[in-house]
Amino acid sequence: MTDQHAAQADLADLADRAAELDAADPLAPHRDAFVSTPGVTAYLDGNSLGRPLHAARTALAELVDGAWGDRLIRAWDEQWMDAPTELGDRIGRVALGAAAGQTVVGDSTSVMLYKLARAALGARQGRDEIVACADDFPTDRFVVQGLADELGLSVRWLTVDPRAGVTLDQVRGALGPRTALVLLSHISYRSAWVADMAGITAAVHQAGGLVLWDLCHSVGALDLALDEAEVDLAVGCTYKYLNGGPGSPAFGYVAAGLQDRLRQPIQGWMGAADPFAMGERYQPANGIRRFISGTPPIVGMVPMRAMLDLLESVGIAAVRAKSVALTGFAIEVHDALLAPYGVELASPRDPALRGGHVILDHPDFREVTARLWERGVIPDFRPPHGLRVGLSPLSTSFAEALQGLATVADLLSERPPVAP
Repeated sequence: MTDQHAAQADLADLADRAAELDAADPLAPHRDAFVSTPGVTAYLDGNSLGRPLHAARTALAELVDGAWGDRLIRAWDEQWMDAPTELGDRIGRVALGAAAGQTVVGDSTSVMLYKLARAALGARQGRDEIVACADDFPTDRFVVQGLADELGLSVRWLTVDPRAGVTLDQVRGALGPRTALVLLSHISYRSAWVADMAGITAAVHQAGGLVLWDLCHSVGALDLALDEAEVDLAVGCTYKYLNGGPGSPAFGYVAAGLQDRLRQPIQGWMGAADPFAMGERYQPANGIRRFISGTPPIVGMVPMRAMLDLLESVGIAAVRAKSVALTGFAIEVHDALLAPYGVELASPRDPALRGGHVILDHPDFREVTARLWERGVIPDFRPPHGLRVGLSPLSTSFAEALQGLATVADLLSERPPVAP
């Protein structure tokens, strides 16, 4: 059998397997809840921006015609003032494993990271070191660098295998009496490596520090248990697996026992005990509300409510099971169709260590990604040569994943072979 015939046979087998997996998928009926995009045959970037739901369109229209259009400024008193904490409690219950009163919605991820990291550092006076990962997303690293410069602190950077991520042993080796804060991504944006949240959190506490987790690639895809792991602080975005739309606001989690011990570093009027008193000095609100700064982004909160409805109805455990199956299938496709072209898997094969996306490496992937977009296959590219395949469990089928990755193989087959 020629290589071409073998590849065709592999593709046929994979197509049969994708059809079987889709037929057995209990979440398959929910794909119809999402808006389809003309000309897009495979959307493999749900971990950067989730598809909109049809219900989000309805909800936005209802906002314009209802609370905003009909009630105008009165809607603040009637419903909007409590939206950041009400929606925060819902995210906590549905996606974070967090009891009420510990999660708030507002700001961007970068601003929320700064606020909670700065508050944590202020609560650890006498300690002058931050521990962070040198391979984390730029925002995390830039916030750490800025805080270190602002406060005269030092940073202990963890160097990791870019195809894996931070381990418990690495963190333990970096901790000491100077450690004030450890800021880490729960899932590596580059490799999809899942860090040991509970183990690392316990180790940081034993050393006397606080830990802040970036959950941007976790929330809505993994079954999280922040309260059970005794997490101090966490931040996450809502436009990936929570489908809140471009620029939808971030959330911040602050454990109940810490809230009154942390000072809000951006003291805005909405976090005050009585916002409408227009007082001369800032007096923080009780509890999680003190971590609000400015006027809540009400419009940006509307679309994600539809996704939270869906997540709550199916359960995060079912979503995680589908995510594991999707990424596992993507690895099967890699092994059969892409590895022969020199593509390397840069994500863990062990599903317990793998988040909701898969990274594939090849020297030609920057150019290939541009050509994929022209063909209606939408992954994203991460330097130096990673194709990131984001598989959103509720909106992505196995057949769609196969179609996208098979197109990658087609494009690679048209290129000269990579020199060994």
